[in-house]
Amino acid sequence: MDLSKLKPIKHIKIKKGMKANELVKAMKEIGFNAKYLGQAADILEIAVKDKDCMVFLGFAGALVPGGMKEIIIDMLEKEYVNVFVTTGANLTHDLIEALGFHHYQGSAHVDDAELNKEKIDRIYNVFMKDEVYEATEDFFVTNFDSLIKKKNVKEFLWELGRLLPGRSILKTCYEKKIPIFCPAITDSGIGLMVWSSLLREEHKNKKVYLNEFDDLADICDIVWHPKKRAVLYLGGGTPKNFIQQALQFVKGADYGVQITTDRADPGGSSGAPLQEGISWGKMLPKARYVTVNCDATIALPLLFAALKDRIKK
Repeated sequence: MDLSKLKPIKHIKIKKGMKANELVKAMKEIGFNAKYLGQAADILEIAVKDKDCMVFLGFAGALVPGGMKEIIIDMLEKEYVNVFVTTGANLTHDLIEALGFHHYQGSAHVDDAELNKEKIDRIYNVFMKDEVYEATEDFFVTNFDSLIKKKNVKEFLWELGRLLPGRSILKTCYEKKIPIFCPAITDSGIGLMVWSSLLREEHKNKKVYLNEFDDLADICDIVWHPKKRAVLYLGGGTPKNFIQQALQFVKGADYGVQITTDRADPGGSSGAPLQEGISWGKMLPKARYVTVNCDATIALPLLFAALKDRIKK
């Protein structure tokens, strides 16, 4: 191999007052995952600026408790993202904050039995009062009749967003009419709240019919409309697979960025590199894509700051 034909490493030099976008561009000129993060910014910039491209965001992990809520809201408001797929856990924490509660900076090195006695829930180094679920349950009981009129999960979540008082991902999706999907909604606090509401005496003869196959048909229909498609996966799991399986019907995405801390060798979706999706028809063979092995709470703020500087919306 003739190394003289390769680009040399350009060591990062930090300048006073350096912008995040400048840093991300400089990261593209070095090695390891910093290079991939720089490439991810370039790919997302192209995808968001392309009017023929629809961007699908798969949002997994405990990223709302981790402090990523406002970034996601900004991405939705600025139409960097056109379709949103997430976990019930993230939406539960989004709802909790919309009702006026908070997540707190804590520690991963604590006595969890003591936290249990104090009714404090721990999400790694983030704390939350367990009492938030009492207020959340009251919210569902009060609004139960309005919510159970909805026939699929997307409409249910839009209605939830309409009813919420505070700034939230749910409300933003409702107001912007951004398709929002949660294929495992029962696996969450929201699912438990709906179930517990049904146990109430005043609701004992009521039923909830959310046709999840309607949501599947909806996203499978959505992928057909744009000329191009881009995916951004934060984590993986169910949100990633829900998008991936729909993309198989159109032979895959044109652009892709995945940010994950998982490994590929156990065979799980969260660790599977985007390249693997080519074999399934989930990524186009000539797609521009990159997998960044990094904590999303580090990578996403840098990526979004860079994009905000590059894209005038």
